[in-house]
Amino acid sequence: DQTPTEVEAKVEVEEEVVVKKEVISPLTGRVLTEQSQASRPVTALMIENSPESRPQSGLTEADMVYEAIAEGGITRFMAVYQESQPQYIGPIRSARPYYLDFILPLDGSYGHVGGSPDAISDIKTLGIKDLDQFYNANAYWRTNDRYAPHNVYTSFEKLDALNNSKNYKTSSFKPLDRKKEVPQTPTASIIDFSISGPLYSPRFTYDPGTNTYLRSQGGEPHIDQKSRAQIAPKTVVALIMEKGYDPDGYHTAYKTTGTGKVFVFQDGIVSEGTWSKKERSSALTLTDKNGLPLNLNSGQTWFSLVSTSSDVSFRP
Repeated sequence: DQTPTEVEAKVEVEEEVVVKKEVISPLTGRVLTEQSQASRPVTALMIENSPESRPQSGLTEADMVYEAIAEGGITRFMAVYQESQPQYIGPIRSARPYYLDFILPLDGSYGHVGGSPDAISDIKTLGIKDLDQFYNANAYWRTNDRYAPHNVYTSFEKLDALNNSKNYKTSSFKPLDRKKEVPQTPTASIIDFSISGPLYSPRFTYDPGTNTYLRSQGGEPHIDQKSRAQIAPKTVVALIMEKGYDPDGYHTAYKTTGTGKVFVFQDGIVSEGTWSKKERSSALTLTDKNGLPLNLNSGQTWFSLVSTSSDVSFRP
């Protein structure tokens, strides 16, 4: 027989069992190991894509990437990070106004090296959390293996310190709708976006083994300089957004507000629907053909701004 003291001791031990709640990333939907990862500030960085900048660093590790044309048909990336903290990212280049429309609703800080006149003006007007290299040179460095302007790099050791010094310590935003991965019999294994010319237009090839899309450009796998890993997002999104030019006739402009068609590639198949964004500060919303939320797989999401639906092609 158990004494009353032994029974009480057993109850106390049982009460100490705590079920640890799953921590979900607000930016990627991934399950995280630490709550602190989910409350980190969102930070976006402009990464160059001219031939002189390749291969880049830090794109494989980005939580989210936006791809659009900067000028002259040359595409540029805005890589967004929260839980990911790579220590070698670049080359960092200048700001453009339409990228601001995607970091603003994420309440994120924005790293870049100067920018077009409109972008610099908008950063101030919109109250973007600015990490411009021009005024924060200590958070960036230039490498010796590439020539300027293709050699500005940074790390999250430096960016975390910079964010902290400016009191950019958290980001509040509406997460994208996420779903569980359910790989399908592929109907969209090869995806091509005619964003620009052959050097820049990407191809994504579905990899059933990882349920990801391997990115290529210029006819070659798009890899990371250091790790040699190929960029492989879980979800690829083509946002059909009207493209034009700034009044200078040189810099590209995109209509990022209103509504338009969207193609979402994940699990080996494509879903068509509508993107909507009421104003520059509004969150991007994706809905399917029935007007229901278009939920995305957890992991890296790659957004490409494509000017017409006919520039999107895919095959099994």
